[in-house]
Amino acid sequence: MTDAADLRERTARLLAAHPPATTAPLDFLRARFDAGLAWVHFPEGLGGLDAPRALQPVVDAGLAAAGAPDNNPGRIAIGLGMAAPTLLRHGTDEQRRRHLRPLWTGEEVWCQLFSEPGAGSDLAALATRAVRDGDHWVIDGQKVWTSSAHLARWAILVARTDPALPKHQGLTYFLCDMTAPGVEVRPLRQITGEAEFNEVFLTGVRLPDSHRIGEVGQGWEVARTTLMNERVAIGGAVTPREGGMIGIAAADWRARPELRTHDLHQRLLTLWVDAEVTRLTGERLRQQLAKGAPGPEGSGMKLAFARLAQQISGWNLEFLAEDGLTYDDWTLRRPEAVDFTGREAGYRYLRAKGNSIEGGTSEVLLNIVAERVLGLPPEPRTDKDVAWKDLPR
Repeated sequence: MTDAADLRERTARLLAAHPPATTAPLDFLRARFDAGLAWVHFPEGLGGLDAPRALQPVVDAGLAAAGAPDNNPGRIAIGLGMAAPTLLRHGTDEQRRRHLRPLWTGEEVWCQLFSEPGAGSDLAALATRAVRDGDHWVIDGQKVWTSSAHLARWAILVARTDPALPKHQGLTYFLCDMTAPGVEVRPLRQITGEAEFNEVFLTGVRLPDSHRIGEVGQGWEVARTTLMNERVAIGGAVTPREGGMIGIAAADWRARPELRTHDLHQRLLTLWVDAEVTRLTGERLRQQLAKGAPGPEGSGMKLAFARLAQQISGWNLEFLAEDGLTYDDWTLRRPEAVDFTGREAGYRYLRAKGNSIEGGTSEVLLNIVAERVLGLPPEPRTDKDVAWKDLPR
């Protein structure tokens, strides 16, 4: 079994063969993947060594100390956090070999074609159709709130293949080529002024059956793998003590003593403790992940992340008073990565409003925690066994 000493030796060999100072970043990333040091818990030949997930920091620390390039994870977060674990669990060998390497190196950006104008929180009610035509599927529909669609080469897509079945049973999961004829991406301008989200129109898009993930009609089961990993990716990021948004708020408190009040101090202390509890809970969740696939606990982490981001950014705006109302630039921009803590307080406050919507609304996640973590009785669902085509819309 691969251990920490073996990983340090492999890391040293990689650095000796491909010195970061003289190797092009992309060449280094490709070599790292081929050496099994991309994500060590993945299988050999797919960027890993079948090693324990908990050993990944050993590699990361050694490469960071040597000044090795990273793969800009903020830019390819959907590929790393959602597409990759879904491909690993449900994809074919050919699909894994084709997609995982350029996904990890950042050569191919991914997006997620799940939510629709009429099916956001109730994802299983989606209406985008996939109709079989020989060895291909023809896709028609509209997706919305699609991060990185303007950059993406590939997308993970859920579409309805049998409207005569109940909504959860008539879905199938696909890989969508974003350069295919019939794919149209339009920007959605947000309250921040940016357009990191998009709406995507699919008109007669033809996808070969080889782009299907899982069996026909099993799309909901595959999508659940994606969704569980998505919530961990959003809410379970590694953060040092007093890192992230609470660190910014604490730094402002220390730098501006003239703005301090007793009430603001008490509220900041409460938020600091909540942020630290959430951080430690995230550490515990990652240890659980090292032993298996993510479960519904990730929904709780994502809930806590959204609540804290909104509360801390609101506190920060109030503390800075009129200085917190300044905003640097309302120009329409289409960023390459989401930065929850970047820019000034006004931006952070506005951007945090989306945290309780993206990756599953807080209302839906509360239901998941209640039913799957706490074991409470589920809400009545009268549409569960009704054919999708017979549901009122």
